[in-house]
Amino acid sequence: MKMTLLYIVLATVMMTCGGKNQSTQSTTAEAETTSQTDRHNTPFDGQAALALAKQQCDFGPRVPATPAHAKCAEWLTTTLQESCDTVIVQHGNVTTGQGKSLGIKNIIGVINPDAEQRLLLLAHWDTRPWADNDPDPANHNKPVLGANDGASGVAVLLQLARQLKAEGTTLGVDILLVDAEDMGITDNEESWGLGTQYWTRNPHVVGYKPLFGILLDMVGDPDATFTREYYSAQYGGGFVDLVWKNAAGNHFINAQGGAVTDDHVFINNAGIPCIDIIDLRSNSESGFCPVWHTIDDTMSHLSASTLAEVGQTLINVIATLEQ
Repeated sequence: MKMTLLYIVLATVMMTCGGKNQSTQSTTAEAETTSQTDRHNTPFDGQAALALAKQQCDFGPRVPATPAHAKCAEWLTTTLQESCDTVIVQHGNVTTGQGKSLGIKNIIGVINPDAEQRLLLLAHWDTRPWADNDPDPANHNKPVLGANDGASGVAVLLQLARQLKAEGTTLGVDILLVDAEDMGITDNEESWGLGTQYWTRNPHVVGYKPLFGILLDMVGDPDATFTREYYSAQYGGGFVDLVWKNAAGNHFINAQGGAVTDDHVFINNAGIPCIDIIDLRSNSESGFCPVWHTIDDTMSHLSASTLAEVGQTLINVIATLEQ
């Protein structure tokens, strides 16, 4: 994949990043954690989110143009319909890095459609067709189950929608589940985030302009480290501050992290500030958790506690915006 080279004052350590290109900035500042008192009556249910991740994985790898992908799309649509006022299934066609036409489905759940102040929350629901970071080359052409890289972020958003329905919110919330994020190939940055790129050209509401967006990607590992992703800080530093001030646990580290080409970059390029909550590992060769883009990205590597911290952080942010 194409590396993202950043010319910044501090020394930069380059890392390979697969579907999400990354370079990690070294820093001398000690990592600090931030914590906020839970603001909603019901704490975020990490166990329920874990169960929702398992339901996705039970379909198998959700690779576009496969039966598992189609079945999961139906389930995601039905699940969102239970919690959202409106659900839109956006059908589109994109071109992969190999030059092939691919049908995709973005699934959007809308909460409080008439509210003017809106928050965009998103995660990708597809999984990678190739475990090309697996230590065993024999597995490189096998699909990734994607418990963490895909299902974890979706699970948090599905459970968040349930809790917002139960408790109510005055904020408008749009949950965008994007397709074909993980179809990218080396040295072609535009081959990643295909569903998001399609959505930026064809938003579900003409002239759609939320306050900002929050992307969740790989948010379930028990050892997750959520530092301030570089592009998030560049495009929406004030929103990064808002989220980290409302962080609900010690997985959120108040330190500069690496630069990742992920769905949020395409949304920022479309004029909507969007930040990325993503597990970045400065001590990892890939820059991510050990099971990233391997056949070991399974439910055994997900933590209900980590999912709960991420979900509670979103609840805290929503409560702050409601004030």
